[in-house]
Amino acid sequence: MADMRAFRDAVGGWAAGGPGGPASDLAARLGVRTAVLLEGSSDLAAVEALAARRGRDLADEGVCVLPMGGAMSIGRYAGLLGPPGLGLRLAGMCDEGERIFYDRGLERARAPRRDVFVCVTDLEDELIRALGTARVEEIVRAEGDFRAWQTFTRQPAQHGRPRQRQLRRFLGTRRGRKIRYGRLLVEALDPDRVPAPLDGLLTSL
Repeated sequence: MADMRAFRDAVGGWAAGGPGGPASDLAARLGVRTAVLLEGSSDLAAVEALAARRGRDLADEGVCVLPMGGAMSIGRYAGLLGPPGLGLRLAGMCDEGERIFYDRGLERARAPRRDVFVCVTDLEDELIRALGTARVEEIVRAEGDFRAWQTFTRQPAQHGRPRQRQLRRFLGTRRGRKIRYGRLLVEALDPDRVPAPLDGLLTSL
């Protein structure tokens, strides 16, 4: 896992304008065959949590899951890691609103789009719908965030909004919260209630 993190870091440096040699060398040494391109770290936390629940070691399987820091980076990452670059198989998951960036980026990189799975709004929304708002509130309480949640729901901007939308917004109000709950919500899922985009992505790898 540490070596795959090193590869992830090397790719990030390469995407930021650094040399590609370290990433290329690590890909060969680690036997990387697939790069999973995700928008952010909360998606990474969810994918890793589901893989762990299913007893899979993605790094050992030659799969590197990469958060890109936003969907608009897909063209850069796909070009470096896909057919024009390292020649890895590409997969991914994105929000419906960001699908156009994935489509364009993968097309420019001459990479297939069949292994990109799309969340209706975003992954947090998918997870909240799968669990139900009452169960998510239980998790929020267990994590010691219930007082903050109650304060949040009393804000004027939240009055009249559906509970699901309130929860989705709450998860993004504090740095690191989406990442933490990305893992926690996946761990709380019943095996037959995994959202289709997340299940489809992991099954495709």
